[in-house]
Amino acid sequence: MNLDRYLTPGRITIALLFSMLVNFSFAQSKVDSVQKVGEIVIRAYLSEQPILRVPSSVSLISNKQLRDQPGISMLPALNSVPGIRMEERSPGSYRLSIRGSSLRSPFGVRNVKVYLDEFPLTDAGGNTYLNLIDVNSIHNIEVLKGPDGSLFGANSGGVVLLNPVDNRANSSWASAGISSGSYGLFQERIAVQKKFKNQFLNINHSYQRSDGYREHSAMSRNFAQVMYRMNYSKENQLRVLAFYSDLEYKTPGGLTLAQYTANPRAARPSTAFVAGPVAQKARIQNNTLYAGIVNEAKIVNNLRHVIALYGSTTDYLNPFITNYEIRKENTAGVRTYLELSGNQDKSVNWKWNAGLELQSTGADIANYNNNRGVQGSLQAQDDIISNQFFYFTRFSTNIGERLSAEVAASLNYYKYKFSKNIRTYATRFERKFDPELMPRLALSYKLSNNLALRSSVSRGYSPPTIAEVRASDNIINPNIESETGWNYEAGLRLRNNNDRLWLDASIFQYKLENAIVRRVNSNDTEYYLNAGGTRQNGIETQASYWLIEPGSKGLLSGLQLQNSYTLSKYFFQNYVNGAIDYSGNRLTGTPRAVVISGLDFRFQQNFYLFAQHNYTSKIALNDANSVFSKSFDLVHFKAGWRTSKPGKPVLDVFAGIDNLLDQTYSLGNDLNAFGGRFFNAAAPRNFFAGMKLTL
Repeated sequence: MNLDRYLTPGRITIALLFSMLVNFSFAQSKVDSVQKVGEIVIRAYLSEQPILRVPSSVSLISNKQLRDQPGISMLPALNSVPGIRMEERSPGSYRLSIRGSSLRSPFGVRNVKVYLDEFPLTDAGGNTYLNLIDVNSIHNIEVLKGPDGSLFGANSGGVVLLNPVDNRANSSWASAGISSGSYGLFQERIAVQKKFKNQFLNINHSYQRSDGYREHSAMSRNFAQVMYRMNYSKENQLRVLAFYSDLEYKTPGGLTLAQYTANPRAARPSTAFVAGPVAQKARIQNNTLYAGIVNEAKIVNNLRHVIALYGSTTDYLNPFITNYEIRKENTAGVRTYLELSGNQDKSVNWKWNAGLELQSTGADIANYNNNRGVQGSLQAQDDIISNQFFYFTRFSTNIGERLSAEVAASLNYYKYKFSKNIRTYATRFERKFDPELMPRLALSYKLSNNLALRSSVSRGYSPPTIAEVRASDNIINPNIESETGWNYEAGLRLRNNNDRLWLDASIFQYKLENAIVRRVNSNDTEYYLNAGGTRQNGIETQASYWLIEPGSKGLLSGLQLQNSYTLSKYFFQNYVNGAIDYSGNRLTGTPRAVVISGLDFRFQQNFYLFAQHNYTSKIALNDANSVFSKSFDLVHFKAGWRTSKPGKPVLDVFAGIDNLLDQTYSLGNDLNAFGGRFFNAAAPRNFFAGMKLTL
């Protein structure tokens, strides 16, 4: 019998969900005997609320879920969320996309808005240095999928909210951990929280290094974060957050299929005409200092005000194959909003939010010849100022115990100014984009206490980033237009009375116009253009079920099954480049199907085991769909022993294996790469181990 015909991702997911629902029906008959796990609560929409009634596609990656992973990066935890794809071209070089937004992100994070607490980590030029952050400094992560500018401004992909500490934690503690693994991996981390009456000081430090699997792929990062919190009254809080990150990683470059097959560990080789990354000493150095202060105050009983001021400075160095780039960037901004509540104790209650966010980034960018890792003569220099500004408002209401409704919008302004000086001439110009309205309408209806349906309509808008207007060809392209589109979505959430079962499913259609795509010149420099439109139809499901309730007697004191499924039927529409028509082709860089399943075993005597399987289907690597990466299956697990006596020190000793099946695969492909250099090989089977002590 040909099992491959039947074991498709869709059938696997349906079988898993069916088995969960069978167990759900059985569990309903013995609710009283089951220990309650705890309802999921989020803060994604400015105040805490149960996720069941939220009328949008939002996912929470809890502190436990982060702890289940190896703790080296955010990648495995984020990839467990349907619709999210985080890639690693080499250690330290990450790419994050939500629902296909990697189309315009050959590296880094674009088209996704990222916040750290109340502070935008995404600068006014549209760039996000997510790789600066150590995952161990994050308490939990909330992900809003699809365009959501109602509270967070311009984006057409989604929003990621990083919550650095648990603001409700009210104790003093200290922890220290160390990890080591294959290919020279080493990580140490220290964290301390001290309570002084109504004040809390939280300090995190970590150091991480790796030699990397491939030639010329070593990385190192020193990260330090300080957070101070003062509850100066019962309803008022002042927070100060600052971090410094010193990151360096080498870039080995993409390989052709023949090179990738012959020796996946190799860096891109030099040719008679172009020196390779090893010869050019290609690398990235990023030193960033970021700081902000936020005040939350309850002015009167039903009126709350939040204001956040922040700023950052970055020194960026990137010797590349074609040039030697030096950047100095400075960002400053403010985010503030009011929240007015009404009829809080009545059957019809409401909340109204109104606020604004203002951000400015100045960048001094200079490109020189790269003489085998040594700065040469000047090629190009630009001083760039980017300004983003938007107003936002949101009105939400709960009508009775069942109906929730939300109407929201933001009005977005964006402009950039260039002062250009290339050797003997100078030019100045400014581009100011028309104000763009991003409305959103969403409804949620509870059919029962455990089942809620939702639907939403929202508009996406994302202007070109500075890295797209001035790409690595050093030519300013003022003609790139903003992406815009409409997203139509419906979904449901299901839980049982004791929260052992959780199911979240959504179906959506996103019609994007003026999609921005990357092109590569014959000399390896890049440029960007608008590619007509895309049509993105998708289904996403995420489910978990405690097969054995936590705290049970017997060999297993708990067993949880987790599963997420992503189906992405994304296509180009009306995309013509020169004489070539790509209309109808698959969207570049997005797999059709991703299935991630996990098992969380809890044994007696404080032993645990977490195992996860990731199936990713083949991926189109160029717009012509002439080259695809192969599908792959990744299996990893983490096992350990953790003490848990109340009031006593907690010791956690663990070990694990990544890529258990020893798959050869490329986790971060170079899309539309010139010369067929698409592939960046990920590590084969590798090991890690470590320990953490908390006092």
